[in-house]
Amino acid sequence: MLERAKTYLKPYEDIIIFVITLLVANYFWKWTMSGDESGVSVSWLGLDITPLFAAAAQHVADVSYHLCRLFTDDVRYIEPYIIRFDSGSGLRIIWGCTGIKQSFIWLCLMLTAKGIQKRKLWYIPLGWLCIYLFNILRIVIVALVIKDHPDLFELLHTYIFKYLFYFMLFMLWVWWTESVGQPHISANGQ
Repeated sequence: MLERAKTYLKPYEDIIIFVITLLVANYFWKWTMSGDESGVSVSWLGLDITPLFAAAAQHVADVSYHLCRLFTDDVRYIEPYIIRFDSGSGLRIIWGCTGIKQSFIWLCLMLTAKGIQKRKLWYIPLGWLCIYLFNILRIVIVALVIKDHPDLFELLHTYIFKYLFYFMLFMLWVWWTESVGQPHISANGQ
């Protein structure tokens, strides 16, 4: 019976490892990290790591503000973390908006993924770059949309971009699993 189950699940082994790793990494993060929504205090296992997240949140807010300015002049940056529009709409970049959690999950996914280990040395940082760029892009899009439609914040932030973020991680992982992490066979079959 056990052998039959192993045979049946073998084609799904990679995806099972992905799902388990994603869930374990996510829950490990939630159990060990704590912080308030104002971004004032962040701790990991009781250790104050606020300066790391404060610097990351400020950086994300700075970059997002400057990108928003490319599209509109009626945006203001209120240090350290608030992007506000003349319409009265705005958003606060908090520690949860930094993309650090997704970067941690990406690292966990890649450490448990099968494939050529040496290639992970460049593929993991490539994933981090994609996470960083996607995170900035999502904040800029959310900011520009809520400028005139503040009622769409919850939909965009909590649902659409949250799941797009995880979809992007999945697609990066699929690319690794199906292509990059596999040995390449040359024209002569080796």
